Amino acid sequence: MSPAFVLGVLAGLSVAMPVGPVGVLLLRSGLVDGVRVAVAAACGIATVDVLYAVVAVAVGTPVSRVVGEHAALVRGVSAAVLVAIGVVGLVAATRRSAPDPGQGRTMSATRTYGRFVALTAVNPLTAVTFTTIAVGLAVQVDGAGSVTAFVVGVGLASLAWQLLLAVGSGLLGLRLPEAARTWVSVVGSAVVVLAGVALVV
Repeated sequence: MSPAFVLGVLAGLSVAMPVGPVGVLLLRSGLVDGVRVAVAAACGIATVDVLYAVVAVAVGTPVSRVVGEHAALVRGVSAAVLVAIGVVGLVAATRRSAPDPGQGRTMSATRTYGRFVALTAVNPLTAVTFTTIAVGLAVQVDGAGSVTAFVVGVGLASLAWQLLLAVGSGLLGLRLPEAARTWVSVVGSAVVVLAGVALVV
């Protein structure tokens, strides 16, 4: 097995396994919207992880330096983004509790994929994690073949972990009544809001 691929797997898992705000939203998606929608969300997150891996091997060190020099700004932007995401989720959860009990299951997988691509991309915490962990591993990668193996390793590791969360939460969600799914949605969004507030407290 290629050493660069192994480094990519390690980088992918180091970024994906800590369940941050986006991970909470993924779990909420599985519990509330079902396996199909959660799998689309997982693919969206993994897509952005792959893009960040490409950045890590291309211009990772300069990006890491810039992020380090503006750590306070990054925390502030992260907090604002997370609070906004959480508030939007709370509003959606409130609407979910109104008349149509099957509303959550009609979520489009395509729209969910795009939504999670956007959420992961604009979440500065993802960028910070990549610039602190993945870049350190990426600097050990040299040559087109090794770079490709590294990026593939990141992508496969991230996708495998996100799919585990998506399928697991989706299957569990099948056992939940509609009222419980509504509460899960509320709690998940509240956790994201609290995570944003915690960054600036």
